[in-house]
Amino acid sequence: MSEKIDLVVRTRVNHGEAPHWDDTTQCLYYVDMFANDVHRYNAVTGENSKLKLGDEFISVIIPRQKGGFLVSRRTDLAILDSWVNGKVISIAKVEVDPKMLNDGKVDSSGRLWIGSCYCGKDDLGPDLLKWPKYHGSLYSLGADGYIKKHLSNISIGNGMDWTDDNTIMYYIDSLPRQIYVFNFDITAGTVSNKRTVADFSCAAIPDMGFPDGMVIDTEGKLWVACCDAGKVARLDPETGKVIRTVRFPCEKITSCCFGGKDFTDLYATSSQFQMTPAQLEKTPLAGSIFKVTGLGVRGRKANSFAE
Repeated sequence: MSEKIDLVVRTRVNHGEAPHWDDTTQCLYYVDMFANDVHRYNAVTGENSKLKLGDEFISVIIPRQKGGFLVSRRTDLAILDSWVNGKVISIAKVEVDPKMLNDGKVDSSGRLWIGSCYCGKDDLGPDLLKWPKYHGSLYSLGADGYIKKHLSNISIGNGMDWTDDNTIMYYIDSLPRQIYVFNFDITAGTVSNKRTVADFSCAAIPDMGFPDGMVIDTEGKLWVACCDAGKVARLDPETGKVIRTVRFPCEKITSCCFGGKDFTDLYATSSQFQMTPAQLEKTPLAGSIFKVTGLGVRGRKANSFAE
């Protein structure tokens, strides 16, 4: 089956990230990270709306089981009361400046997992290889409000997901271009036995840029956004090999998630972060939201935060 790529939101956001499909409303939520905005794309009406949440970087927006949303604000986690009133209440201080929270996702128990990275004012350059390394960590937040640190020495903590049986967690660190795998204990909320699934810096996986956001399909294969390569790659975690790629009309593809009524659509976010006028002229769709259909696979319902 041949895929088709549609432009669904020509937003020209600065740095689109963290797509989350809400199947109850048929809406895609995502963030404009460095503009401090959260967005909602309604797939039924085609409307795209946004809220500005102060002056702190926003890296995730995830619906809560009790209503509203869990969001990040640079070093804090907070509750966005509703899309209508835009009221934000901080619930946990996770990191301290000059660090910031980055990508996150909720496991099947309703527990949030979120990574961090170093982010001083002079470190937001377009060349990721020049960003400071090994200053970030991986945390979890349960419904009890308790923050737990699981890993240190992370450079840019990014995409993650779990197998259907909750025994395996996959996790990306973008700077070393590594996709890791852990044994996962859903009850205890712990990871162990870290090893590498795929190394995007090796010659066996060429021209894939930096692995960024990620989602798993129902066949257990990983779909990895390849920033600076303009692709989403389908990867077999058993072999570590890329088995399929989808090429987009811009280079900075940042993350992806499955959505649609039957979870067969793949939504991808993109970025125009610190691109030059010449680069934007060459790829004018940078910062837009794309939908891929006809992939012949499907994803799963995204989890909501339990608190």
